[in-house]
Amino acid sequence: MRTISLKLPDDLLVRLDSEAKARRVTKSWLVRDSLEKALREQSPAGAASCYDLARDLAGTVKGLPENLADNPEYMEGFGQ
Repeated sequence: MRTISLKLPDDLLVRLDSEAKARRVTKSWLVRDSLEKALREQSPAGAASCYDLARDLAGTVKGLPENLADNPEYMEGFGQ
């Protein structure tokens, strides 16, 4: 097993220490267990949609037509 180091805010370190004592495990074990659970619950790589990746940009561009999908004017010649 390899060793890493990380910095934690004081309040998080206090909570980690308290939880490790309550469970009677080491802080290292608790961090590993929590990290494994968090990574297991995470979406598989590449599962994020385009919208997920750019949702903070949605609606931020000004001056564009309101609805490109339904307006026949904007669909003229599309796919030809």
